[in-house]
Amino acid sequence: MFIILFTFFLIFFIKDKQKQVIKEQRTRNDYEQAILRTQLEIQEQTLKNISEEIHDNIGQALSLAKLNLNTILPLAEENLHQKILNSKELISKAIGDLRDLSRSLDTDYVKDMGLQRAIEYTLEMMQKTETIKTKLVVDGSIIRLDKQKELILFRIVQETFNNVIKHADATQLEVNVQYKPTLIEIQVTDNGKGIDLRPLNEGNNTSYGLGIRNMHNRAKLIGAEFHMSSILGKGTHVQIILPIETNNHENKQD
Repeated sequence: MFIILFTFFLIFFIKDKQKQVIKEQRTRNDYEQAILRTQLEIQEQTLKNISEEIHDNIGQALSLAKLNLNTILPLAEENLHQKILNSKELISKAIGDLRDLSRSLDTDYVKDMGLQRAIEYTLEMMQKTETIKTKLVVDGSIIRLDKQKELILFRIVQETFNNVIKHADATQLEVNVQYKPTLIEIQVTDNGKGIDLRPLNEGNNTSYGLGIRNMHNRAKLIGAEFHMSSILGKGTHVQIILPIETNNHENKQD
């Protein structure tokens, strides 16, 4: 009887262990697939930003410089110097913008820059459009996380920025990043038209609902909380809270 019970227990234990291994492997596969999707989406967004930057800023600066140079010859000598100076400034601006873009051509720039600088860079790009005023507030000492977590966390933040640009009709966007001993908290607030979250909360499938659920799922994947609130006509607020290990304090940056 003892042998039978022991055999039964052993079989049960082995099956349970196999299920646990399969579950862990599935979780790892889901995480790796999420990392890959995140990298591809960031690459796509980066290329889109580069295209818009070349068209809207660099192209415009070079066109104005060309126009200045084309009108130099008929000018009187007293106006010639100013025209040359203006052309030099426009070309210098274009060179500076190209230098910034060359950094972002490395699709691993989030890993290299870190979460903090990647957010700053994206806000700088948004500010250049002159359609929205951005503000970044940082509280506490910057802490570097696991690169994969930073990548997914940045993608969540980037997706909130995209929603603001595409749908909010906002003129102001504020990002608040707080580094605390046990967590990182990121808040993104805009003054746009807001959205009605009731269909989403009631479980209805909406066009914006899929994007919000996607952000929820990404946050859950890295152990973070994702909260979103919105008031029609007043704007939207997003809060992301990511617990961190105490040993991450070794990675503090000035």
